[in-house]
Amino acid sequence: MTFCEECREMVAYKIKTLHMTMEIKGKSIEFEGKEAYCPECDSKLFVAELRDYNLKQLDIAYRKAENLITVSEIEHLLQKYNIGKRPLSNLLGWGDITLTRYLDGSIPTKQYSDRLLEISGDINAMEAILDKNKELIADSAYKKCIEAIERTKSLSSTNIFEKKIDSVTKYLLLRSSEITPLALQKLLYYTQGFNKVFNDVFLFEEDCEAWSHGPVYPEIYHSYKNFGYNPIELEISYDDSQLNISSSEKEVLDAVIGNFGCYSGKVLELMTHSEQPWLTTRNGLSDIAPSNEPIEKELIAKYFEQIKDKYNMLSTTDIRDYSKDLFDKLFR
Repeated sequence: MTFCEECREMVAYKIKTLHMTMEIKGKSIEFEGKEAYCPECDSKLFVAELRDYNLKQLDIAYRKAENLITVSEIEHLLQKYNIGKRPLSNLLGWGDITLTRYLDGSIPTKQYSDRLLEISGDINAMEAILDKNKELIADSAYKKCIEAIERTKSLSSTNIFEKKIDSVTKYLLLRSSEITPLALQKLLYYTQGFNKVFNDVFLFEEDCEAWSHGPVYPEIYHSYKNFGYNPIELEISYDDSQLNISSSEKEVLDAVIGNFGCYSGKVLELMTHSEQPWLTTRNGLSDIAPSNEPIEKELIAKYFEQIKDKYNMLSTTDIRDYSKDLFDKLFR
């Protein structure tokens, strides 16, 4: 609800998704934004949440266009090297609060952004800076950072060929109290779809296939099929901070686990059976007919974008509205 100045009363506003163009740092940036309208007089309304949403989309679009590091990537960098924002600023020869400002949303210069992207992607570059400027930070900060570097190197040597889908699978297993192979497949599918609409990229490159039991990622299926209908129980000797997953990706993963991981694999299967990507790819086949036809990523992207618009999703917390509505339609 918000106040309409034309109608002079509180109204339950409606939301339209629009192609917007705004200027930032002298450049015109195009992005998909949202505006609120009065259902009675159709006048445009001010809603603080939509303003914040549009500013976030503008920021994402600008950084993407200029190839600038994002806030979530900076957070992942600090987590990766177990270092605080002030010590890292000092190591790089910057002001004490430089990284604090960037984490609060200030846009870094191209030079500073490139430096952060370099050490984020190149552990040897980070190690060289740490060795050269270690006197600029406290001994405790140095020790934590060097230990993180050594741990990351050790993990890289044993998991150098690990795919992103494997990291996502491990995160789902770590964060879920109980998950069967069937449920795992469906959670992978939902994380792929929702990450595309909230972070503008797919989590991993692999395609799922439209099997009779819903979307399935064959490689992951064969890795865990021996558990059958039982929960997957593995001894995992690492925590999620050691996985190559950014904080914005974890936000999506946690939302999917919280809103879909509460259902059984069979319930999740029926949910995906009601959704367009699986139905379109099956092309009239019966529910039990075998098929290994890939579900095109374009179908997934289009469907979840429609869901995001239909439920006016401004953040990952809004995923709960869709999951609850889907469950109610199928079982109540």
